[in-house]
Amino acid sequence: MSNARTARLSRRGLLAAGGVLGLGAALAACGDDDAKSGGSGSKKDAGSGPWSFKDDRGTTVKLDKVPANIVAFTGVAAALFDYGIQVKGVFGPTETKDGKADVQAGDMDISKVTILGNVWDQFNVEKYATLAPDVLISTMFDDTGTLWYVPEASKDKIAKLAPSVGISVYDRQLTGPLQRMWELAESLGGDMKAAKATDAKKRFEAASERLRKAVKANPGIKVMAGSASQEIFYVSGTNLSIDLEYFKALGVDFVEPPEKAKAEGGGWFESLSWENVDKYAADIIMMDDRTSAIQPADISEATWKKLPAVKAGQVIPRSAEPILSYDKCAPVVERLAEAIEKAKKVS
Repeated sequence: MSNARTARLSRRGLLAAGGVLGLGAALAACGDDDAKSGGSGSKKDAGSGPWSFKDDRGTTVKLDKVPANIVAFTGVAAALFDYGIQVKGVFGPTETKDGKADVQAGDMDISKVTILGNVWDQFNVEKYATLAPDVLISTMFDDTGTLWYVPEASKDKIAKLAPSVGISVYDRQLTGPLQRMWELAESLGGDMKAAKATDAKKRFEAASERLRKAVKANPGIKVMAGSASQEIFYVSGTNLSIDLEYFKALGVDFVEPPEKAKAEGGGWFESLSWENVDKYAADIIMMDDRTSAIQPADISEATWKKLPAVKAGQVIPRSAEPILSYDKCAPVVERLAEAIEKAKKVS
């Protein structure tokens, strides 16, 4: 899903796709692995300097001091928080309607950050300026350098207030963006030798090996990645999505909509009516867990309830926009590994 391209597929469409971005995000796209990645900055304490970081657009941001006033997309802020970096402001899904932290906010205390926008195309530029930002950081879901959740209409005004850093999550495996976020956090003063960081990385590596073994031990299990809206069920292909590309590399057998069927979704997903939700056979269904998507427990469609995987209770959450810290990605891999280990062939 790429915002710039599909766009007017609509950035909003991308979100909706259930593809990499999922239901409200059908627009973004990401990049390749280490070969496409830029270099990282050197570790410094916040406020010391100088500081530089080469992002995935190939742009090197140079500052006299390590950024202290950081503003970031919510998911990026959540990842940095896991590495001990506290941002000042966020934009993107942060707070739910009942005032709780959105799933994309991770472990952040959202009462301690200034929320500049909580939904698509919402970004308070005036409030952003009052934060005296040193840098703005976001992910990128396409190969044109479009910063996720930075509104097209106000991007030029936003760009004038502080330099930006983009981490690509387009068309590459999960391990690439995870490493890039690690490098960014280290450059911002994160203690990457702390037990929390190193233990989480080991846990992720162990989970990945567990998933690889699970696939071999229970062959033939077909997995479908989906996202639900009121009228449409989105089926994601593995191409472009960092999590699905990685799982596929570990041997997971996914439902793969044909390229022609995904064309309307910018290559990310195929859109199905609820009447046709049984088009593909699957033993496990991974469902988009973002608040922009309808969750499995709230789906009332009879066709959904008749699906073999649903009847067998083989439906698990999918983090369509993974928080890029090992602490948050390890459980994601473990969850799929466990589901495959226990899955029965029902399709």
